[in-house]
Amino acid sequence: MTSAAPEPSASARANARFEHPRDVAHGPVRTFHPRRSALGPARTDALERLWPVYGFSVHDDASGTGPARADGTLDTVALFGRAAPVVLEIGSGMGEAVAAMAAADPDRDYLAVEAHLPGLAHLLTLVERRGLTTVRLAHGDALDLVRRIAPSSLDAVHVFFPDPWPKPKHHKRRIIAPAHVALLRSRLVPGGTLHCATDWAPYAHEMLAVLATDPELDNPHAGFAPRPAHRPVTKFERRGLALGHQVYDVVTQRVSAPHP
Repeated sequence: MTSAAPEPSASARANARFEHPRDVAHGPVRTFHPRRSALGPARTDALERLWPVYGFSVHDDASGTGPARADGTLDTVALFGRAAPVVLEIGSGMGEAVAAMAAADPDRDYLAVEAHLPGLAHLLTLVERRGLTTVRLAHGDALDLVRRIAPSSLDAVHVFFPDPWPKPKHHKRRIIAPAHVALLRSRLVPGGTLHCATDWAPYAHEMLAVLATDPELDNPHAGFAPRPAHRPVTKFERRGLALGHQVYDVVTQRVSAPHP
């Protein structure tokens, strides 16, 4: 007699619920690599209890893709329950930075988008522990989410420590690339900020060059910016600093009209 297959763990069931769609042949190149990771009891519990309150999927209609306006764009007023400036955090990692910034900046709403489930689950635990009401989470491809956001509607976009994709054959996957920057910039209000940070020196210089070529972005520092006090130091950054890495910030603002 064949024994029954064991029931999948709660962590495995959660991972199955948050699958990414398959790559489409000749479709847009992804800036992330989907992977599964064990969640552990606390993070699995946070996903079960808190995701329906704070989270939505970028791509899975069955799981809910967030409130939409009549034109199909994301309804951030309905999402946050108020009209306030919105900061988009792309690649929020384990959520330390966005949780700290949201706690220190209650007049703005923070939308964190992340492809990897453990980071979102950990951010949910931080949201609950700190009583944060101005944070929402999106699971999936950040660029797909940005395409759903209305033009000229974001107060800031943060891209902190994105994957540098160091191999030359993978450079096409870097999120700070001319076409992606044009998309991100188009979603900023005039005067809105696109703030990038990395500890990978070659990528930092490429970021600086790419952002400088966009005609509607202005770099008030004419180069790398001093480290802004409002950007928290995360565990990831501390590890890099301990290894002797230099951290580079590039801060630009959308101008009301293109540079001549």
